[in-house]
Amino acid sequence: MDTLPRDSDGQLTKYAWPGGYPVFYMAEDNGIFCADCARGKNDSDASPASDDKQWHLVAADVNWEDTDMVCDHCYSLIESAYGG
Repeated sequence: MDTLPRDSDGQLTKYAWPGGYPVFYMAEDNGIFCADCARGKNDSDASPASDDKQWHLVAADVNWEDTDMVCDHCYSLIESAYGG
């Protein structure tokens, strides 16, 4: 069952509510995805419905303090809430 956080339009959320904190996603193989790649942008195949464990999204969380967290697909820096 897909229990990942979604916006009112059904898309995976980029920011947690309340608070507006930046959200990242984790795949079954522990890969980390930025919200854009989790939403299928940047030629990403990530999805909660994927059968491939490297693309199968299973969790979401807020990046509280990790200023070096990078998306495993597009290599962009994932914003942290309090890391500076």
